[in-house]
Amino acid sequence: MERNNLYPVFLKVANLKILIVGGGNVGLEKLGFLLKSSPDAEVQMVALDFLEATTNLAKSHKVTLIEAAYDKKYLEGKHMVIAATDNIPVNEQVYHDCRAKNILVNVADNPPFCDFYMGGIVTKGNVKVAISTNGKSPTTAKRLRQFFEDVIPENIDDMVKNLNQYRKTIKGDFETKVETLNEFTKGLVAKNKKD
Repeated sequence: MERNNLYPVFLKVANLKILIVGGGNVGLEKLGFLLKSSPDAEVQMVALDFLEATTNLAKSHKVTLIEAAYDKKYLEGKHMVIAATDNIPVNEQVYHDCRAKNILVNVADNPPFCDFYMGGIVTKGNVKVAISTNGKSPTTAKRLRQFFEDVIPENIDDMVKNLNQYRKTIKGDFETKVETLNEFTKGLVAKNKKD
Protein backbone atom coordinates (compact mmCIF):
# COMPACT_ATOMS: atom_id res chain seq x y z
CA MET A 1 0.00 0.00 0.00
CA GLU A 2 1.26 3.48 -0.89
CA ARG A 3 2.07 5.72 2.08
CA ASN A 4 1.84 9.49 2.61
CA ASN A 5 5.37 10.54 3.67
CA LEU A 6 4.63 14.27 3.93
CA TYR A 7 5.62 15.94 7.19
CA PRO A 8 2.83 18.28 8.36
CA VAL A 9 3.84 21.67 9.75
CA PHE A 10 1.91 24.78 10.70
CA LEU A 11 3.73 27.83 9.37
CA LYS A 12 3.48 31.30 10.88
CA VAL A 13 2.84 32.69 7.42
CA ALA A 14 2.68 36.29 8.67
CA ASN A 15 6.45 35.96 9.33
CA LEU A 16 7.20 34.82 5.77
CA LYS A 17 7.46 36.55 2.40
CA ILE A 18 5.29 34.81 -0.17
CA LEU A 19 5.08 35.13 -3.95
CA ILE A 20 2.23 33.91 -6.13
CA VAL A 21 2.97 33.86 -9.86
CA GLY A 22 -0.26 34.11 -11.84
CA GLY A 23 -3.31 36.36 -11.68
CA GLY A 24 -6.07 34.13 -13.05
CA ASN A 25 -8.57 31.84 -11.35
CA VAL A 26 -5.95 29.47 -9.93
CA GLY A 27 -3.90 32.37 -8.54
CA LEU A 28 -7.04 33.80 -6.95
CA GLU A 29 -7.93 30.38 -5.48
CA LYS A 30 -4.43 29.99 -3.97
CA LEU A 31 -4.49 33.55 -2.59
CA GLY A 32 -7.95 33.06 -1.10
CA PHE A 33 -6.94 29.75 0.47
CA LEU A 34 -3.84 31.34 2.00
CA LEU A 35 -5.64 34.42 3.32
CA LYS A 36 -8.54 32.42 4.74
CA SER A 37 -6.10 30.57 6.96
CA SER A 38 -3.62 33.42 7.52
CA PRO A 39 -5.26 36.83 6.91
CA ASP A 40 -2.08 38.68 7.98
CA ALA A 41 0.09 36.99 5.33
CA GLU A 42 2.35 39.30 3.33
CA VAL A 43 1.92 38.27 -0.29
CA GLN A 44 3.28 39.59 -3.56
CA MET A 45 1.60 38.52 -6.79
CA VAL A 46 3.09 38.91 -10.24
CA ALA A 47 1.08 38.48 -13.44
CA LEU A 48 0.42 40.21 -16.72
CA ASP A 49 -3.09 41.01 -15.50
CA PHE A 50 -5.34 40.25 -12.52
CA LEU A 51 -8.96 39.34 -12.06
CA GLU A 52 -11.13 42.04 -10.48
CA ALA A 53 -11.80 39.68 -7.55
CA THR A 54 -8.04 39.40 -6.94
CA THR A 55 -7.66 43.18 -7.00
CA ASN A 56 -10.51 43.55 -4.51
CA LEU A 57 -9.10 40.88 -2.19
CA ALA A 58 -5.64 42.49 -2.33
CA LYS A 59 -7.04 45.84 -1.19
CA SER A 60 -8.23 44.40 2.13
CA HIS A 61 -5.02 42.45 2.89
CA LYS A 62 -1.23 42.83 2.76
CA VAL A 63 -1.11 41.85 -0.92
CA THR A 64 0.98 43.67 -3.50
CA LEU A 65 0.05 43.20 -7.16
CA ILE A 66 2.75 43.61 -9.82
CA GLU A 67 1.62 43.70 -13.45
CA ALA A 68 4.57 42.11 -15.21
CA ALA A 69 5.80 38.87 -16.72
CA TYR A 70 7.50 36.46 -14.34
CA ASP A 71 11.20 37.08 -13.77
CA LYS A 72 13.40 35.33 -11.22
CA LYS A 73 14.19 38.74 -9.69
CA TYR A 74 10.78 38.49 -7.97
CA LEU A 75 12.11 35.55 -5.93
CA GLU A 76 14.54 37.76 -3.99
CA GLY A 77 13.81 37.59 -0.27
CA LYS A 78 10.95 35.13 -0.68
CA HIS A 79 10.49 32.11 1.58
CA MET A 80 7.66 30.41 -0.29
CA VAL A 81 6.38 30.58 -3.88
CA ILE A 82 3.23 29.34 -5.58
CA ALA A 83 3.24 29.07 -9.39
CA ALA A 84 -0.32 29.31 -10.66
CA THR A 85 -0.18 30.45 -14.28
CA ASP A 86 -1.86 28.63 -17.16
CA ASN A 87 1.54 28.47 -18.89
CA ILE A 88 3.23 25.14 -18.03
CA PRO A 89 6.76 26.20 -19.14
CA VAL A 90 6.55 29.35 -16.95
CA ASN A 91 5.35 27.30 -13.96
CA GLU A 92 8.18 24.83 -14.44
CA GLN A 93 10.71 27.67 -14.77
CA VAL A 94 9.44 29.07 -11.46
CA TYR A 95 9.98 25.63 -9.92
CA HIS A 96 13.57 25.33 -11.20
CA ASP A 97 14.41 28.90 -10.18
CA CYS A 98 13.07 28.26 -6.67
CA ARG A 99 14.95 24.98 -6.31
CA ALA A 100 18.19 26.75 -7.30
CA LYS A 101 17.60 29.28 -4.48
CA ASN A 102 16.30 26.76 -1.89
CA ILE A 103 12.87 28.42 -1.81
CA LEU A 104 9.85 26.24 -1.03
CA VAL A 105 7.64 26.03 -4.12
CA ASN A 106 4.24 24.71 -5.10
CA VAL A 107 3.30 24.43 -8.77
CA ALA A 108 -0.49 24.24 -8.97
CA ASP A 109 -1.85 20.97 -10.33
CA ASN A 110 1.64 19.53 -10.84
CA PRO A 111 2.56 17.34 -7.80
CA PRO A 112 6.08 16.38 -8.99
CA PHE A 113 6.90 20.12 -9.02
CA CYS A 114 5.82 20.74 -5.43
CA ASP A 115 7.77 20.93 -2.18
CA PHE A 116 4.46 21.26 -0.34
CA TYR A 117 0.73 20.88 -0.95
CA MET A 118 -2.07 23.13 0.20
CA GLY A 119 -4.48 20.63 1.74
CA GLY A 120 -7.92 20.91 3.27
CA ILE A 121 -8.07 22.91 6.51
CA VAL A 122 -10.61 23.04 9.32
CA THR A 123 -10.27 25.91 11.80
CA LYS A 124 -12.29 26.34 14.98
CA GLY A 125 -10.67 29.00 17.16
CA ASN A 126 -7.23 27.76 18.20
CA VAL A 127 -7.84 24.29 16.78
CA LYS A 128 -6.70 23.68 13.21
CA VAL A 129 -6.81 20.35 11.39
CA ALA A 130 -4.97 19.98 8.08
CA ILE A 131 -5.83 17.20 5.62
CA SER A 132 -3.58 15.81 2.92
CA THR A 133 -4.18 13.19 0.25
CA ASN A 134 -0.54 13.37 -0.87
CA GLY A 135 -1.59 15.49 -3.85
CA LYS A 136 -3.72 12.65 -5.24
CA SER A 137 -7.28 13.84 -4.62
CA PRO A 138 -8.20 17.41 -3.63
CA THR A 139 -11.87 16.34 -3.78
CA THR A 140 -11.32 13.74 -1.04
CA ALA A 141 -9.53 16.36 1.09
CA LYS A 142 -12.51 18.69 0.57
CA ARG A 143 -15.01 16.01 1.66
CA LEU A 144 -12.91 15.15 4.73
CA ARG A 145 -12.73 18.86 5.58
CA GLN A 146 -16.52 19.07 5.45
CA PHE A 147 -16.79 15.96 7.65
CA PHE A 148 -14.43 17.37 10.31
CA GLU A 149 -16.18 20.75 10.24
CA ASP A 150 -19.38 18.93 11.23
CA VAL A 151 -17.77 16.57 13.77
CA ILE A 152 -15.53 18.97 15.71
CA PRO A 153 -17.74 20.78 18.25
CA GLU A 154 -18.08 24.56 18.06
CA ASN A 155 -17.00 24.88 21.71
CA ILE A 156 -13.66 23.09 21.14
CA ASP A 157 -11.85 26.42 21.54
CA ASP A 158 -13.26 26.82 25.07
CA MET A 159 -11.86 23.41 25.97
CA VAL A 160 -8.43 24.31 24.55
CA LYS A 161 -8.32 27.58 26.51
CA ASN A 162 -9.44 25.87 29.74
CA LEU A 163 -6.86 23.09 29.35
CA ASN A 164 -4.17 25.71 28.71
CA GLN A 165 -5.06 27.41 32.00
CA TYR A 166 -5.15 24.06 33.81
CA ARG A 167 -1.77 23.09 32.35
CA LYS A 168 -0.22 26.21 33.90
CA THR A 169 -1.33 25.08 37.38
CA ILE A 170 0.19 21.57 37.17
CA LYS A 171 3.35 21.12 39.20
CA GLY A 172 6.25 18.89 38.17
CA ASP A 173 8.41 18.25 35.15
CA PHE A 174 7.33 17.98 31.51
CA GLU A 175 6.65 14.24 31.74
CA THR A 176 4.43 14.68 34.81
CA LYS A 177 2.43 17.41 33.06
CA VAL A 178 1.95 15.24 29.97
CA GLU A 179 0.76 12.27 32.06
CA THR A 180 -1.64 14.47 34.06
CA LEU A 181 -3.13 16.06 30.93
CA ASN A 182 -3.39 12.70 29.16
CA GLU A 183 -5.30 11.25 32.11
CA PHE A 184 -7.51 14.33 32.39
CA THR A 185 -8.41 14.42 28.68
CA LYS A 186 -8.92 10.65 28.26
CA GLY A 187 -12.53 11.04 29.35
CA LEU A 188 -13.19 13.72 26.75
CA VAL A 189 -12.36 11.34 23.90
CA ALA A 190 -14.42 8.52 25.39
CA LYS A 191 -17.36 10.90 25.95
CA ASN A 192 -17.30 12.12 22.33
CA LYS A 193 -17.20 8.53 21.00
CA LYS A 194 -20.50 7.75 22.79
CA ASP A 195 -22.30 10.81 21.38
